[in-house]
Amino acid sequence: MADALTEPGLSIYFTLEVDYADLGPWSTCQGLGVEIENEHRNESSMADYMHQFTGRYSFTNLVLGRPICADTKKVMSWITGFATIVVPTSASLKALDPAGGEIMSWDLSGVVPVRWTGPSFNTAELQVASESLELAYTGFL
Repeated sequence: MADALTEPGLSIYFTLEVDYADLGPWSTCQGLGVEIENEHRNESSMADYMHQFTGRYSFTNLVLGRPICADTKKVMSWITGFATIVVPTSASLKALDPAGGEIMSWDLSGVVPVRWTGPSFNTAELQVASESLELAYTGFL
């Protein structure tokens, strides 16, 4: 069986900095990606040849999740700031191994908050109170 400390892909977590403000560690990350439109055109002189042209790039929304913690206040403060000054920002998302070493990082541009979802409370069920943060972005730096 693989050891989590020797296999960094097994137990990674993520950190998010937005305009150099640390929003803390996150346990899940989904949606990091890009979709590229393609246009196909037949070659007029060769019936069996087709040209491929790339079109617009669109970036999928990034969704981060974790149990609520002291860093939740930082997220709420950052989101509240958008109510008064709506300026897309830059962000740095880092995948870290269990010892805190960086595995990979992505620098994002044009970052804006899309949705924050807080915990659902139900005293009849034992579950971790969690939050999720959804971000839109316009590209990679």
